[in-house]
Amino acid sequence: MTATAGSTVTGSSVTGTLRAVWALVWPILVAVGLVVIGWVVFLEAFHVAPVVGKSPKGVWDYLFTDPEASANRTAVFGFLGVTLHDAALGFVAGMAAAVVVAALFVLFRPVEQAFMPIAMLLRSVPLVAMTPIILLIFKRGSAGVAVIGAIVVFFPALVNIVFGLRSASQQTTDLVLAFGGNRWTVIRKVAVPTALPAIFASARISVPGALIGALVAEWLATGKGIGGAILNAIGAFDYGQVWANIVVLTGVSLLLYTVVGVVETLVLAAYGTDTAQR
Repeated sequence: MTATAGSTVTGSSVTGTLRAVWALVWPILVAVGLVVIGWVVFLEAFHVAPVVGKSPKGVWDYLFTDPEASANRTAVFGFLGVTLHDAALGFVAGMAAAVVVAALFVLFRPVEQAFMPIAMLLRSVPLVAMTPIILLIFKRGSAGVAVIGAIVVFFPALVNIVFGLRSASQQTTDLVLAFGGNRWTVIRKVAVPTALPAIFASARISVPGALIGALVAEWLATGKGIGGAILNAIGAFDYGQVWANIVVLTGVSLLLYTVVGVVETLVLAAYGTDTAQR
């Protein structure tokens, strides 16, 4: 009977997790369908010339059915690989910095009072205006790309993670301290597990942010990846490649957003079904 009860609980947990994953995925599928419909309607309503405004079918043909589709795919996905590498640098650097700084803010309140206004001031400066200074300091290589992407990721993630770390139960915190733990122990064993939803929420919104940072770096610094390819394609009037690059990058952004959401659901399920379903 115990084994049966355990199987029932496990089955219900798996079912709850699958429902949570589906609840995350289906709105994205609906949104994609609406965007495609809106795309077609926009082109028709404003009578955009087919040479300039490519329809979903035009992008599909460019990538899969045209005589040069294989070469087109090779070029687009080659650019995509460079952009994903650049975005990964910014994402990892920005999220890591946000977690570390958020922990310091929670542990040492004077640090937050001193540096949070500076952080918000820097956040108000347009990234395009900061990019030349960043490039002068960090050059046009991987370091400069990582810093540009990290800036886009860092500030929204910092605010969310600080809020999440401060959401830890005071009773649990007092219990850890009563058993000889210190403030770092509270952060590791209480605050971080409590902040997991906020950390994952930050990761989800940071995926498109990191891609935007990578595009800005490619536009203004490296001239590589999809950012550089779009500029070159516009200059060459190759609008098929422009639209294909944009569509592929958008699709990958949605895919990565969904993957992070699925990972979030699975991780939170390990901390309790109620948390995962939330």
